[in-house]
Amino acid sequence: MGTYQFVEVEVDDAGVGIVTFNRPEAKNAMNLAMTGEVSDALWALDADEAVRAIVVTGAGSAFCAGVDVSEGAATFGADSHEEHNAQLGVTDEGITERFALWRMRTPTIAAINGAAIGAGMTVTLLFDIRIAAEDAPLRFPFVRMNLVPEASSTWILPRLIGVSRTLELFLTGRFFTGAEAAQMGIVSRAVPREEVLPDALELAHEIATYAAPLAAAVTKDLVYRALESTDRSETMTEETRLTWWTGTQPDTIEGVTALMTNGVPNFKQSKLTPVPDDL
Repeated sequence: MGTYQFVEVEVDDAGVGIVTFNRPEAKNAMNLAMTGEVSDALWALDADEAVRAIVVTGAGSAFCAGVDVSEGAATFGADSHEEHNAQLGVTDEGITERFALWRMRTPTIAAINGAAIGAGMTVTLLFDIRIAAEDAPLRFPFVRMNLVPEASSTWILPRLIGVSRTLELFLTGRFFTGAEAAQMGIVSRAVPREEVLPDALELAHEIATYAAPLAAAVTKDLVYRALESTDRSETMTEETRLTWWTGTQPDTIEGVTALMTNGVPNFKQSKLTPVPDDL
């Protein structure tokens, strides 16, 4: 795993990866270098078979203040667009592959310890689970800058909280708190600020200890693909096939035995194990 300028990465003994946005002097606003580092760090952790859960948080008092707009409106101009794609090595069509974090095999948790504004808020929607500080100021201010919400937020947020609430937040660009986000269902729960990271780590350790890595990866994939499906019967058929397939895997005996004996499982199969195409 590489060394980064604006991101700190560590993996603890339980296999929990912790990614910390580390530009506290700028409220962890994302410049191009940091954006690339975040992506690289997350995919590197996902490729590491020893990492069973990932927690993402921010250094200092903020989670992420969004895109660094120190250059003003020029941040979103044609020249900046070209520089963005060139520096990150992406195209407008191909950027999804780099930032489709929902496709990761590893469960991800956003520990929103403070302000999450604009892209700093939409990035949290790329993760599987979100825990926020009760008093964290959150905001989707895009339309107030003549921009549109990004990072697939227009796809996922209506599915989380409904169209009416989504459009209220998007079209007003107003502030709302972590507590309000929990009430709406944007985050799983809101807790006092000092408890955000410990709660996220506790959840990550529970997943890392008791969730079979292969089953967790397949379950994530099923859930996200089911969100795109209009055929409930087809989804159930696929669940059934994958249930029987995972049931034949070595870690199933380990998991069932641990569950029956209230023990701690010792899972050995990789989260990267491919699912056969011919199920």
